[in-house]
Parts: sequence; structure tokens; C-alpha cells
Amino acid sequence: SVAEAGAMDPQQRLLLEVGYTALHAAPLDRAALSGSAAGVFVGIASIEFAQVLASLPAGLSVYAATGSSLSIASGRVSYALGLHGPSISYDTACSSALIAAHAGLRALQHRECSSGVIMGVMLMLAPGMSQCFAVAGMTSARGRSHTFDVRADGYARGEAVGGTSLCTGRAGMAELAGSAVRQDGRSASLTAPSGLAQRGLLAEALLDAGTSAGELSLNEAHGTGTSLGDPIEAGSLSAVLLEGCGLRSAPLAWRGVKASAGHAEAAAGSTGLVQLAVGLCF
Repeated sequence: SVAEAGAMDPQQRLLLEVGYTALHAAPLDRAALSGSAAGVFVGIASIEFAQVLASLPAGLSVYAATGSSLSIASGRVSYALGLHGPSISYDTACSSALIAAHAGLRALQHRECSSGVIMGVMLMLAPGMSQCFAVAGMTSARGRSHTFDVRADGYARGEAVGGTSLCTGRAGMAELAGSAVRQDGRSASLTAPSGLAQRGLLAEALLDAGTSAGELSLNEAHGTGTSLGDPIEAGSLSAVLLEGCGLRSAPLAWRGVKASAGHAEAAAGSTGLVQLAVGLCF
């Protein structure tokens, strides 16, 4: 209804649009999806719409609670399409969309769902968070993410929405061979990365995929463009991906979409995953 749409976070609208587009491209149509055990796995962290909604007449609507809820962001997609599989929203900050992808892969492997969609979304709807990050020195004064660059002085915030369908046994589609999740644990600070933990993560992902570092040809880096995080990531990647490879028959290409489109935070994993798949296929 008009009243419900007026109190709905635009991130939810984007997820509805991109989620169905990704599933339809699989191809899975509405009739086949309805009543199926298809899953919805969403990375979403921004709660800025709740602040915006509080200052609007729609904030008093009966739909205000569902319109600004992160859990409803995934649930609304399942509701609209009649999906009975897992429907979960993940907020793990910048890794949210990749955690959603990991969960979707595991659900498919363990037959908790028959198919599904993994998504990430991020919109900037109020200035408060940007101001906070700027004061903390996290964002770039130049307004760019200078990934693996001597000019790196912080990241540029970006907006994005991305969706990827999950299926089994589909010829001609990119294969998600393996995945792993780790945490930095105790590092220099609460938000500082840990090279040791990153190396463990990469080694575990390779093991889960049943592949070796020497077989890799392209790496989509986190590459935020910070003087702290980028060197640690480069060192971790070098230690794991180049160790024991000897003389490679082809170079290992590194790139980072954030240098072109900014850091989409909760949706960063979606943009990186799509960029990587496109790079490998074409």
C-alpha cells in the first residue's frame, strides 16, 4: 500500500528489485519460486532510515517498525515471492555481504535450501555516520579510496546494492567453490585488522575450496585505501597466495573495486563478488 511504502526503508525496495532480478536471471520465475525452499541471505547494516523516519509523519505509521527493521529487509523478499527457505539479515559491518554469501553457500551445501539469493545493500540517508567516520580519521580527505597506493589516507564511502543467485547443477554459471569466516580477535585496536588472522582465513578458504594458491589467477582485494589496513592485507595475501608457488606460469592479478566505486560497507562484498565473477568470466 501507499502507506506501507511511505514508511519503508529504500534499502528494502532495492533488495526487492535486485533480489528478484537476480533470481529471474538464474532463471527462476515467480511461479517456480513460490512455495519453494529458496533462501534469502542479506548483508545490511545501515539503520539511518530509522533516524529519517522519526522526523516524518510516516514515523507514526503502523508500518514504521517493519519499514526500518533490518530483519524485515530479508523477510520482505521471502514474503513477496512466497519463499520458505532460510531468510536472514547479517550485520557484520564491512563483511556483511560476504558473511551472507558464506551462509548461503553452506545452506545450499547442507540442503537447507534448494536455491537462493545472496545480497548486500548500503545507502547513506543521513549525515551523522559520515561525520563520525571523518572525525575518527577513517575516511579520505581527498574523497577517494586509493587502494594499495602511497596516497592512501582513508576510504571514500559508497552506496551499492548487489544480488547473486545461488543454484546447484547449472551449466555455464560461475562456481562458488569454497568459503571461510574468521575474526581478527585481539589486534592493535577493536577495528584494526590482524595479519595472522587474515592468513588463517585465506588458508582455510583455499582448503575448503579444494584448491591451491598456485591455481588462482585473480584476487579481488578488500583494499579500502587505508595506510593501516592495505599493507596488512597485502602482506597476508603475499604470505599465503605466493608461498610455495615457485615460479608462476601466469601472474596473479590483484584489483579492488573500491578504488573506482568507493567502499559500500555492508554491500562491499556484493560489489566485489560480482566484479570478481565478471573478471573471471570475461
